[in-house]
Amino acid sequence: MTKLTAIICLTLCTLFAKYTATAQTIFELRKLPYDHNALEPYIDKETMQIHHGKHHQGYVNNLNKAIAGTELEKLSLEELLGRVSKLPEAIRNNAGGHYNHSLFWEILTPKKDTKLSARFEKAISETFTNLDSLKRLMNQKGSAQFGSGWVWLIVNENKKLEVCASPNQDNPLMDIAPIKGKPILGIDVWEHAYYLKYQNKRADYLSAIWNVVNWEEVSKHYEKLVPKGIFDDWQTMKDFHKVMAQTFHPSEEGNLQPIKTRSQEMLKKAEALKTATIPKEFDRREVRKTIDQLIDGSKKLDKLINSKKADDKAISKSLSELHDVFHKIVGLCSPEEHH
Repeated sequence: MTKLTAIICLTLCTLFAKYTATAQTIFELRKLPYDHNALEPYIDKETMQIHHGKHHQGYVNNLNKAIAGTELEKLSLEELLGRVSKLPEAIRNNAGGHYNHSLFWEILTPKKDTKLSARFEKAISETFTNLDSLKRLMNQKGSAQFGSGWVWLIVNENKKLEVCASPNQDNPLMDIAPIKGKPILGIDVWEHAYYLKYQNKRADYLSAIWNVVNWEEVSKHYEKLVPKGIFDDWQTMKDFHKVMAQTFHPSEEGNLQPIKTRSQEMLKKAEALKTATIPKEFDRREVRKTIDQLIDGSKKLDKLINSKKADDKAISKSLSELHDVFHKIVGLCSPEEHH
């Protein structure tokens, strides 16, 4: 082989490598985490084969075609969904179809009696009364969805749980969604999800699917979006913090009326810390000493306000000092990397 031939071969090989790298599929269909027949008798094998291997694969293929050779190839799936109002209909439908089904397969399982995490179960109870009420609400929304679509359990922009529905392959991540949030549980109510087994009986399908929902996986999605707060297991400190936040932040804008009317309430919340059980991981001498400072500071502030002689500057200074003591406790109770 001559030197010139070798150079030409190397050049062609380099160009081919670059071509094949850019021609790779941007989005791919992941393999199911269970066998096609694993969800029987609630979802049959044939439905799973068609739903995953044909319908979902079609969304992936069409999405890749729609973005091929454009700057959109650089965007994540969620980034595409967040700007669908400015993108062609093909991207809206197929990006939605890919995202929705990817979540759907994740939250299904052949495992029996999967459990909700304690925090997730508590959030459900606070929002929907109990798990059965949540199921009924989602079934109602799913049954009422006209034509094809999805019913969702989401964490909304206020970090609260909410149920909503969307048509076609839309979802709450899209910038066109009337209710926005991050889905943690989605149920497909397109006919291709249930027609082979349930025919037109969507309500029967919706009732049956709860038998294969993976509550452990749904809980993981919730925990990731709503991480545990530092004082989630210390209710008395959370109670104090609530009053502190509702009085200190207005004072930063010159509004001292909240603290002037709630100083006695803040003192009671502080004094409750003296007798309440401190979580084991926080029960240290430094923390107890700082709680005493918090109580003393609350007494000082309440006395100052009730004297009716202090000016606003003195009240603001006293509240700010108390706020600093609270954040000293936060620092003492935070993991080292959060200091």
